[in-house]
Amino acid sequence: RSPSLQFCAQAAEVEVDPETGQVRVRRIAAVNDVGTIINEIGHQGQVEGSVVQGIGYALMEELATEQGRITTSSLGEYKLPTLEDIPDLVTINVQSTGPGPFNAMGIGETPIVPTAAAIANAVADAIGAPVTQLPILPERVLEARSTILPES
Repeated sequence: RSPSLQFCAQAAEVEVDPETGQVRVRRIAAVNDVGTIINEIGHQGQVEGSVVQGIGYALMEELATEQGRITTSSLGEYKLPTLEDIPDLVTINVQSTGPGPFNAMGIGETPIVPTAAAIANAVADAIGAPVTQLPILPERVLEARSTILPES
């Protein structure tokens, strides 16, 4: 166990195409509870890497299974974020007292935890209904949206 507990919160701004259900993350604000940051570039790299992983988890990474067996035949079918998927990132570090030397505490991959929830909440706000399954694929967005639209 780590002697330090890390805390973070995020908010996402998304754009949803009403015709296709395609979601694009425009901006993410990541607030991290940190001690003394010893390596600023390394710290920011952990935050950015975690956010990009969270975007993949939220919007595209899906390991298909059938009766408990993986049916995704290769990593070529497994979608991952690319440079075009990376939004503007605002990082806010709130300094607190850490348990380590110089009041340091770890950041690790803690910022990956709230990313999918922040994106899902932004999508729900944009379309007026929650998408209740990850990844938030266009067809799932259209299905969630159809539950709130009156039938013609």
